[in-house]
Amino acid sequence: MQKEHKEPLFRISKRGLMSRRKAWGIRLLALICALIVCAFLIYSIVKLNPLKVYQAMYQGAFGTNKRTWVTIRDTMMLLCIGLGLAPAFKMKFWNIGAEGQVLVGGIASAACMIYLQGKVSTLLILPIMFICSAVAGGIWGFFPGYFKARFGTNETLFTLMMNYIAIQTTSYCVALWENPYGSNTVGIINARTKFGWFPPIFGQMYTLNVILVFILVILIYIYLNYSKQGFEIAVVGDSENTARYSGINVSKVIIRTMIISGAICGLAGFLAVAGAGHTISVSTAGGRGFTTIIVAWMAKFNSFVMVLFSVLLVFLEKGAMEIASRYQLSDYVSNMVTGIIIIFLLGSEFFINYKVWFKNRKYKEILP
Repeated sequence: MQKEHKEPLFRISKRGLMSRRKAWGIRLLALICALIVCAFLIYSIVKLNPLKVYQAMYQGAFGTNKRTWVTIRDTMMLLCIGLGLAPAFKMKFWNIGAEGQVLVGGIASAACMIYLQGKVSTLLILPIMFICSAVAGGIWGFFPGYFKARFGTNETLFTLMMNYIAIQTTSYCVALWENPYGSNTVGIINARTKFGWFPPIFGQMYTLNVILVFILVILIYIYLNYSKQGFEIAVVGDSENTARYSGINVSKVIIRTMIISGAICGLAGFLAVAGAGHTISVSTAGGRGFTTIIVAWMAKFNSFVMVLFSVLLVFLEKGAMEIASRYQLSDYVSNMVTGIIIIFLLGSEFFINYKVWFKNRKYKEILP
């Protein structure tokens, strides 16, 4: 007996290794498609010329020298957190606690600025703050790493819950250090003496932010791709059983990697306090601990590629703020533009990793 069937309209199969040029071509095509969709959306809702809106977005991020450096500052912050998440994510350890790790790093920096003023020299305070922030973030990363390695706890929930502990700890410190009294804010720390602030380099306040983060970019790239520990992280991420079979101490790798991940995120808190806001509050991380997950994931944990995606996300943020204020648009419209672009870019990763086969021919199935 014969019965005719139709094959599915399309099939999905895993791609082999795709060339870098073709992968970036797909991402560029996705960005162009996103801009076209956004253009139709902008015109249909607010009847504005999309090209003028895109020009306003550019001016919002790079329109003046000040805006350019603020964009660079925020990009460095986002990039630093992404560099912290990269080792953990490559190990398939889903560290959702970057927000808390940034906050405790910021608390450590703020404490140094408040309590060490007049006790150590200006030359020593920045290295001390650097070390204290990294240690604080590393300790915050140690706990989920240890409990995952020792008891097999769910790292997503564990790191997420630690964010709330960090937020409450920050609230306590804000109340402890509030200035002026009753303001419920710390205010600008050492506004008169600028003790613990990043010094201007080449006449710019944020040059040191760029230098520190780009040193981290190079170090993380070398660490993940050319070191023994980076190899162990990759093996554990691919298969813990394979790692154990090859003699790798999986528990040690998990704990060590999470300490490193937390320490780098703690340094982002150092950048936020000493190199940007010069204060501490529950909004110091500003949600970047979650936003930067997109950066790390889309860059496939390549620290140099993270630079591009960090610039893009900060550009979209600044651009959305500009068009919302310039054209009196609702925040929802400007955020829709940002969301569409991000969705298209995330969707492009599907076509980089998978191939879609369209078929519509008949075949015969032999039934008994």
